[in-house]
Amino acid sequence: MSKLPNTSTSIFSVMSQMANQHNAINLSQGFPNFPVDKRLLEISERLLSENIHQYTPMVGLPSLLEKIAVLTQKNYRRKINTSSELLITTGATQGIYTAINALVENGEEVIILDPSYDSYEPSVLVAGGKPVRISLNDDYSPNFNRIESAITSKTKLIVVNNPHNPTGKIWSENDYENLESILDKHPNVILLSDEVYEYISFKHSHISVNSRPKLKDRSVIASSFGKSLHVTGWKVGYLIAPERLMKEIKKVHQFLVFSVNSISQNIIAEYLDVVDFNEVAKMYAKKKALFQNIIKESRFEVLPSEGTYFQVVNYSEISNKNDIDFARELIIKYGVAVIPISVFYKDATDKRMLRFCFAKTDETLLAAAEKLVEI
Repeated sequence: MSKLPNTSTSIFSVMSQMANQHNAINLSQGFPNFPVDKRLLEISERLLSENIHQYTPMVGLPSLLEKIAVLTQKNYRRKINTSSELLITTGATQGIYTAINALVENGEEVIILDPSYDSYEPSVLVAGGKPVRISLNDDYSPNFNRIESAITSKTKLIVVNNPHNPTGKIWSENDYENLESILDKHPNVILLSDEVYEYISFKHSHISVNSRPKLKDRSVIASSFGKSLHVTGWKVGYLIAPERLMKEIKKVHQFLVFSVNSISQNIIAEYLDVVDFNEVAKMYAKKKALFQNIIKESRFEVLPSEGTYFQVVNYSEISNKNDIDFARELIIKYGVAVIPISVFYKDATDKRMLRFCFAKTDETLLAAAEKLVEI
């Protein structure tokens, strides 16, 4: 008997494989294809010859923990205890899985806001929990009437993702106030905030749960160096949570991975002294503008992208096909790989939306956009 009977190969792997088969430009899977910072490479080359190749402590490399604490204080004015409130994880996905499996008991409910990242539901199911999938509004803002109506005596967690994958939506101050008002009525519900794109926001600044006094002491917050530093293959992230929650998370973490890659932790710890996350956001803003300016000349409708490195478009003026079939056609006929948005919904809601990843070289974006304009 399978714990995940309805789970198959992820759409990200499927579309990337099709892109390779048809020699298409891959704007589907969310990973950068440009070189990493030369300073990061220089640090890597120097540290590889040093004695950094053995296990780090289970919670993470002490110097990296301290750097994260400084970063959190600087950006969110939150002081964290590195020994009891912080954990380095093998990417944010492992952190999210670990948190869910540590905190959710058999039969408890977890509210997930669709469209949602595909790891949330399987993590809940493996934990023996019940995913409760509810849809965001048409503009991808949170629908608080639906959220409040979905809360029951069995609700253990609410999972939020901000900035939002796949849509690029960012929560507002008013959104957080509405959530706080709801959670005030349900003191036992825990918030799991997926903030892996926290340093990639554009017109409006990202508001972190770390900066919300009413939420931070009842929340688990997931971050990703893979996304922030565009080193997705390194698989290094971290969780911030109050001690009572982190204590349980560490119990699962130690038997899942024990400790995270020592080399990556050492390199990142030193690199944090020189990297400027404001420059990261500016770099992605330029890529977004480059891509948008060209495809605005196409028949695709370009939706707002407030954060992340994703761009959602509507193709209703081009085709009546469902989004999965149209995404396949884009690869086979036009040579561009994308992700259909319906796969992020439990009920496969299809509004003829596609997600492009613009974390690519300018040459890649120009080549893809030129193909899209011709459709």
